[in-house]
Amino acid sequence: MLMDISSEMIHALLPVYMVAVLGASVLSVGIIEGIAESTASIMKVFSGALSDRLGKRKLLAVAGYGLAALTKPVFPLAGTLGWLVGARFIDRIGKGIRGAPRDALVADITPPELRGAAFGLRQTLDTIGAFVGPLLAIALMWLTASHFETVFWIAVVPAFLAVLVLVMFVHEPDRPADSKPVRVPLSRRELARLGAAYWWVVAVATIFTLARFSEAFLILRAQESDLDLMWTPVVLVVMGIAYSLSAYPAGALSDRIDRVTVLTIGLLLLLAADLVLAFAPGISGLLIGVALWGFHMGFTQGIFNALVADNAPADLRGTAFGMFHLLTGLALLLASITAGLLWDLIGYQGTFLAGATFVLLTLLALHTRARI
Repeated sequence: MLMDISSEMIHALLPVYMVAVLGASVLSVGIIEGIAESTASIMKVFSGALSDRLGKRKLLAVAGYGLAALTKPVFPLAGTLGWLVGARFIDRIGKGIRGAPRDALVADITPPELRGAAFGLRQTLDTIGAFVGPLLAIALMWLTASHFETVFWIAVVPAFLAVLVLVMFVHEPDRPADSKPVRVPLSRRELARLGAAYWWVVAVATIFTLARFSEAFLILRAQESDLDLMWTPVVLVVMGIAYSLSAYPAGALSDRIDRVTVLTIGLLLLLAADLVLAFAPGISGLLIGVALWGFHMGFTQGIFNALVADNAPADLRGTAFGMFHLLTGLALLLASITAGLLWDLIGYQGTFLAGATFVLLTLLALHTRARI
């Protein structure tokens, strides 16, 4: 939550800062966001496998959060687009190092019958940070007369607090006495041990990721609605509130009924969000679309994590989460580049209608396997 507060204070303003202050194109924003997120995803596969090899998760989580904290002072100091891209890139490397070991740690300490609720709770706390950060950004932009660098400096504080909390208060559980670390987690033999059900989850999630490009495009959509520059982070606040309100109930619901049904609800919410953002006029249409986007996140993100944990062997959970994040991250790179290209060539309607098309493909893939 603390790291998300820090990151979202910066990321809520960064797309507008790059376009309005540094003169970057929307396509370049899409490429930068896609490369940043895919970098994190590539790192996750190696850090997840390493956590399985070492039998330790917390060490890698501390390293990842620490590296992300160290990049935060670069944002207010950067005077060119190149420095911002570099800082964003290293920050996402930190995210990649911590992501899979952290998710595997959640799965390690959670009873199977509460796994959906546990990942839903983690997403809720993540998302509280995701809308508190933009709220602080709005307030500080107002107090500082839209002085971006001051807001970026204040964002440094919660990042270092996050590392302090992790080091002092989070304790890794002892591994079972008969458990042995996997010697070569990324070998063909070990990857085959993940099983067909796991790889189906990954395939569906990859197609789905093509439908949900970077949230930076929601901020740019706010500009199309003539929302004042200072208020553009409000879209992340609305999205974050919807996300945080839905993530835990959706996760708990998936523990009581099947997870495919909950995922289907999430996909239908994203389809509605894309159509509203493509066609609904004015700021009211924008906010409805963004809220639907947030609800879809609550009904999908934690559920996919729970499905990975459900279908992966305990001794390969780090690798399983790493491969999951790698493939979905590469899909996010493609989705963000495509979204930016369509925006520049056609306009925002082309971007959101393309997203709706991939939602329909995901629904087809999900229920084809579900019937089998």
